[in-house]
Amino acid sequence: MEKHTYGTGLIGNCSFIAHIEKNTNISWLCMPRFDSDFLFGSMLDKEKGGEFTVLPQNGGFTSRQSYMENTNILETYIETSGGESYKVTDFAPRFYNYDRYFKPSMLVRKIEPLRGEPKIKINCLPVSDYGQRQLTRVPGSNHIEYIGRDQHVRLTTNCSITYIMEEQDFRLQRTVYLVLTYGKPLEAPIESTIEKFLNATCQYWRNWVKSTSIPNFFQRLVVRSALVLKIHQYEDTGGIIAASTSSLPESPGSTRNWDYRYCWMRDAYYTLNVFNHLGHFEELERYFEFIQNLPTDEKGRYQPLYAITGSSKLPELVADLDGYLGNKPVRFGNQAHTHVQNDLYGQVLVTLLPLYADKRFIESEKSHSKPFIYNLLNKIEETMDEKDAGLWEFRNLKQEHCYTFLFHWAGACAAIKIAERLSDNEMKAKAIELKNKAIRKIEACYIPERKAYAQAIGTKNMDASTLQMITMGYFGEDIESANNHLKALEEDLLAKDFLFYRYKHQDDFGEPETTFLICAFWYIEALACVNRLDEAMEGFETLSNYCNHLKLFSEDVDQHTGSQWGNFPQTYSHVGLLNAAYRIDKKLDKPNFIV
Repeated sequence: MEKHTYGTGLIGNCSFIAHIEKNTNISWLCMPRFDSDFLFGSMLDKEKGGEFTVLPQNGGFTSRQSYMENTNILETYIETSGGESYKVTDFAPRFYNYDRYFKPSMLVRKIEPLRGEPKIKINCLPVSDYGQRQLTRVPGSNHIEYIGRDQHVRLTTNCSITYIMEEQDFRLQRTVYLVLTYGKPLEAPIESTIEKFLNATCQYWRNWVKSTSIPNFFQRLVVRSALVLKIHQYEDTGGIIAASTSSLPESPGSTRNWDYRYCWMRDAYYTLNVFNHLGHFEELERYFEFIQNLPTDEKGRYQPLYAITGSSKLPELVADLDGYLGNKPVRFGNQAHTHVQNDLYGQVLVTLLPLYADKRFIESEKSHSKPFIYNLLNKIEETMDEKDAGLWEFRNLKQEHCYTFLFHWAGACAAIKIAERLSDNEMKAKAIELKNKAIRKIEACYIPERKAYAQAIGTKNMDASTLQMITMGYFGEDIESANNHLKALEEDLLAKDFLFYRYKHQDDFGEPETTFLICAFWYIEALACVNRLDEAMEGFETLSNYCNHLKLFSEDVDQHTGSQWGNFPQTYSHVGLLNAAYRIDKKLDKPNFIV
């Protein structure tokens, strides 16, 4: 089987994300939000998914893609078989304006001739109702209106709309601008306005990168990962999605096809931990607002995931679409919102710790949150003896997971520090008691003959999530115990080229076929923690090759072919990369060591 990688780049502005193929086609675009119905979805169905391409007349061409340096602005270069060439610059406007961020539901395509006067054809055919119907095209004076959605969809341009309506070739003799809007259209001079938007967006991203604390180790890769993570936060509410795609299979034919366009409280913990490393706090502050407004059930308990609006209702439906490379089913919504996953209470506490521990946050910014902290501690106490679905969201397997207890422990440790900052002795005493209970539960997962900790109490299955016992400091200064645990995990779950399986036992869908990329980066980080630094550096460099042409990483990797699978790009994977880079950089502690 040939190596498979995802051939798209993505753009976004913290309001929407679009995926763009090397043939210029926008193969995935949901508007106005990440979790909306798609306008373009050929990623999941070539016939029903619509199209938005800028292609040469005769179809023969070569192409390449790259980002404008240190931005989320994508450039696609097309060279025709006749030697003519042009460039398509795609971006989602984002910049500071009138004391707030301007981030409209607007996708911009700038088409520039580079050599000769290539003949091109622009196809723009958006769809609705999960690809079940195309929108009706109605020409205007300098735009095309697409009728059939709940809001106005408009393509505003400075080129002939007749050529677009009739899908007719024309010579590209000057720069052409295409502005696709959802809701409020662009009603301003197109050339000067778009150039202003492009320059302002470019400057915004470059200033954002300059204000970021980047380690010296593999800087270019770290910068790209940071830029990817940033656009996965829905700024309006503060929610952070796991990925912008749905139903990209974990492996071919596996039916493990899930919708990841939602905010997992666990994933958000990992992402915000990285933003804290990066020195960016507005993302944390927005997320704090988000979780304070989330609904709970009648017992005051949270779901594992929510919509980016904060809605708790995420019904899962199967759409009548072919699926990515024919992989069905295509799911929208996610049944995992009904699961019991008790690690999340500790994760929220750990996520919030910087608000209290970092002196850059003033007292008034969190003094009102005592009841919130107490509620999280109460939920840890209530769920300590409860079996749950665990990190990997087993649909028909409930256990007392070591990973869950690890975050009970970490959350209690965070609460101790928060209580000290708030001078609340009652909170501190409760947190200490829960920390000790969590330690007893973790130790109940210990397998003496392997000198390691199992996936759950009462089983001997190994689980890569317990790598975080090492990275989160559960072993303290006991490097020997940490390394013993690491060796047992290596024996059972390590694949070739430093790739790592989540687990190897049967689950609801059989035995996992692909490795999970964040586990591999956890492994790299764990190697650094136990002072196996040369292996960690070699492993990081090896894993850095499991990306696509734009340094974007998927969720899963097939160890046999090196193929990318799972939703893409996966914030989890980029978070793992960043954390591993920071850990290695800290161990190296050499200011001039730049790779």
